[in-house]
Amino acid sequence: MKAVGARLPRYDGVEHVTGRTTFVDDVRVPGTLWVKALRSPVHRADVKGLDTSPAESMKGVHAVITWRDVPLLEYGHLSALGIPADEPLLAKDDLRYKGQPIALVAAEDEETAQAAVEAIVLDLDEQEPLLDIRRAFDADAPVIHQWGNWYPHFEAEMDRRQIRKGDVDWAFEHADTVVQGVYRPAAIEHVPLETQVCLVVPEANGRLTIYSCTQALYFSLGVVAAHLQVPLNKLKLVGGTVGGGFGGKVDTATETMCSLLALKSGRPVKWRWTREEEFLCSSTRAPWHMEIADAVTKDGWILGRKMLTLHDSGAYARFSPYGLTKHSFHHTGAYTIPNLSFDGYVVFTNRVPTTAMRGFGVTSVSFATETHMSRIAEVLGLDPYEIRLKNANRIGDTSPNGVVYTDPSTVPTIQAIADAMGRELPADHRTMSRQPREGSLLPEHLVAQLGNPEEH
Repeated sequence: MKAVGARLPRYDGVEHVTGRTTFVDDVRVPGTLWVKALRSPVHRADVKGLDTSPAESMKGVHAVITWRDVPLLEYGHLSALGIPADEPLLAKDDLRYKGQPIALVAAEDEETAQAAVEAIVLDLDEQEPLLDIRRAFDADAPVIHQWGNWYPHFEAEMDRRQIRKGDVDWAFEHADTVVQGVYRPAAIEHVPLETQVCLVVPEANGRLTIYSCTQALYFSLGVVAAHLQVPLNKLKLVGGTVGGGFGGKVDTATETMCSLLALKSGRPVKWRWTREEEFLCSSTRAPWHMEIADAVTKDGWILGRKMLTLHDSGAYARFSPYGLTKHSFHHTGAYTIPNLSFDGYVVFTNRVPTTAMRGFGVTSVSFATETHMSRIAEVLGLDPYEIRLKNANRIGDTSPNGVVYTDPSTVPTIQAIADAMGRELPADHRTMSRQPREGSLLPEHLVAQLGNPEEH
């Protein structure tokens, strides 16, 4: 308890501000080769030919790898959880996003490696890309993924994440008005100060030592082992300081390919992305398209919600089914809505695959629900604090997927925001609490959704 409320120095603070912190790129091993990648120059194409022999014959080049060098070409971070893998480590028959890695070169220096990449002969048949998730469902849209244009492997092989609660038709029949809105937060690049970087050292005992900037060390360990088809004890991952992650360094973007090059060359190899690569080829926070229609009463009760979400996964699934699942469980925000119809799709496009970023799946829907709450207040001519406090989650209320709330913080949070904003709430709003609903805060339409927090 000595630490609670105390101003404690960060254990790594002095090293950070004095520049003595060791990052992956600071690790130096004699004889290290440098890595460069041949990446797709277009958004979508079929691969008609790939000739790496000009690069392999160049002086100073020690290894070139393509998909043929990968023991298990497709393996995903969530494969162990039943999410099928769909993304090849290196592109094989087709290219699905601009910047997708096709081949990698390990050479004596960066200049030689880049020259070797440019010597590789690549024959492509460019295809029409799909770049707008709203077009994915059109009859004439190009089909860009082997599963179709959206992810089909949710529970019971459903092609969407679906939530149904209560009787949404009743809610819309009894509403005084319906408030609708469409919300489309854009993709966001994480922009870590440290770009993706990895160093792999082949040891005399047959193990690989992998210096990684991953923010998910054991995830990455499992992914590399699966791709290489080796037991975990053949790998030693050395993590440490991550120079900015925010969710963007869970993708194991470099470790497996560097491991393959180290095995093929017998030399240590390092791959350090340029800032241009980080911006153009690294995963981003996903763009979202969210449509909300709320059935509301004139005095501010939300009777029901219909919601459609399109999540832009980019070219492959990666973590997107997980992100959309979190999104669906939070699609009512911090508020209790008893009647729900939610459909969410993970949509494939020819964009860079998207990934986690700070509150993955939840941040986007929080933006939408809070904006929509303000819209409802404006349409009804009600105070935005009042409408939030009235519908706020309380002990005993249930979430969209039936979880009973035992410790919701919505009411005190809204009161604290009002106080910080200098907003004087009416006395009955100031004295509201998160305790179970009763009296005027328990209208008939909310009774059926209540649960017993002690039994949860």
